[in-house]
Amino acid sequence: MPRDYYEVLGVSKGASDDEIKKAFRQQAKKYHPDLHPGDQEAEARFKEVNEAYSVLSDPDKKAKYDRFGHAGVDPNGFGGGGGGAYGSYDVDLGDIFSTFFGGGFGGSSRRRTGPQRGADLKYHMALEFMEAAFGVSKSFQLTKEDICKSCNGSGAQPGTTPETCPTCRGAGRVQQQTQTLFGMTMVTKGCPTCGGRGTVIKTPCSQCRGKGRLKTVKTINVNIPAGVDTGDMLPVRGEGEPGTNGGPYGDLYIEFKVKKHDVFERSGSNTSCNVPITFAQAALGGEIEVPTIYGKEKYSLKEGTQPGDTITLRGKGMPNKNNPNMKGDHVVKFVLEVPTGLSREQKQLLKQFNDTLTDRNYMRSSQFFQKIKNLFK
Repeated sequence: MPRDYYEVLGVSKGASDDEIKKAFRQQAKKYHPDLHPGDQEAEARFKEVNEAYSVLSDPDKKAKYDRFGHAGVDPNGFGGGGGGAYGSYDVDLGDIFSTFFGGGFGGSSRRRTGPQRGADLKYHMALEFMEAAFGVSKSFQLTKEDICKSCNGSGAQPGTTPETCPTCRGAGRVQQQTQTLFGMTMVTKGCPTCGGRGTVIKTPCSQCRGKGRLKTVKTINVNIPAGVDTGDMLPVRGEGEPGTNGGPYGDLYIEFKVKKHDVFERSGSNTSCNVPITFAQAALGGEIEVPTIYGKEKYSLKEGTQPGDTITLRGKGMPNKNNPNMKGDHVVKFVLEVPTGLSREQKQLLKQFNDTLTDRNYMRSSQFFQKIKNLFK
């Protein structure tokens, strides 16, 4: 998961455009790969800084990010597509540095033909309440791009190979003088002839038409752990789109949405339900059965149980997805069901019973009306 973009640049969420620009220049200079030859961590940090600035420097993207987080600036939505918040960020290791620092440290001479990691994908999966509670194995089909088997990803017709681009001579980049707010600078741009690949294909593959990849439908099998909730994401490593120039595959992220249950509700690892009881059960108490996600539990209802009273059954809630041996609690709320459709005889019996009751039997009512009486003295 990508870090918070404000954290990456080291600024607060309310930072001004100038503060964001200043922070970016400092971070970009600190982690520029030409200052750390061969340091993959520094290059990764530079890409992260560049990605953060590309969002926070754009008013529209910044507004979406502030409201929805990384999902707001991911162009793919559910189900994939290339790039995105988790994707292969094809950062320009020369352009931005040369724009801000006049092309120093050799930024404009960097090649763009190295391996690039493939784009990550997202898939939205709906789960039944009990599937989320106890875990489940699922299979689903995912449509995504994959390496063309005919040309093995080269894009060239079998028996031929891509040739070095005559315009950029394999660099994938060309230099261009441009006017910026810092003055006239030399900026490197993607080669218009080869599209930044460094090679051109004279005889394209007949299957993929020179793209080196094709849309494929793949069956994905996953084991979903017990206790997942709506919004949780499960990474499936290497099931994203293929990289370029020999780069590794991206990952697939499965985001869950748990359906509602007819009986149970959920709050984090805790579950709850309402259990209706009769007037006789509430007044006299007795043995009843209450439901949990693990089955029925016997409970001795106390005499004089009131509507809305609750009990908590420890360890009868959802398993913790990070530690299945830990479980939440289950809360049972008792709801008094008033009988309807009484017969004439039943009404008479109920009236006779009610006539035998006194204020001692209705303490709450007695105390309430005494307070009202005192209020209007």
